Amino acid sequence: MKKIITASIVAVLLAGCASSGNRTLEKENQVSVQSKIQKGVTNKAQVQSNFGDPMGVTFTDGGNEVWTYTLANVKINGTTFIPFYGLFHNGSKAHVKQLVILFKNDIVEKYTLSESNTETKSGWAD
Repeated sequence: MKKIITASIVAVLLAGCASSGNRTLEKENQVSVQSKIQKGVTNKAQVQSNFGDPMGVTFTDGGNEVWTYTLANVKINGTTFIPFYGLFHNGSKAHVKQLVILFKNDIVEKYTLSESNTETKSGWAD
């Protein structure tokens, strides 16, 4: 019994965390982004200086450019690492932050900052 408790404590302490994407978004919120981006005023060079290179660049049908910045933080549940128990109860939680900016003639026309939380359960009993 003592081994199971010890294994459970170690599993919780070692629960995996991973981040990917643009770290500059980590501390950003609606107010801070609003102070850095002004519709009809801010240009691409200013956006790049504040947020770095975008993770994705696409174009609209009208030829306008869309830059996307994304940051994802994923935490794997500690129960995933408990032998046998992890088969039945495991999963992860993710927090995703995304900034999408639409440029028209190199000037910001629109932008949006969104955040979402998701939880995934993939154990046999979940």
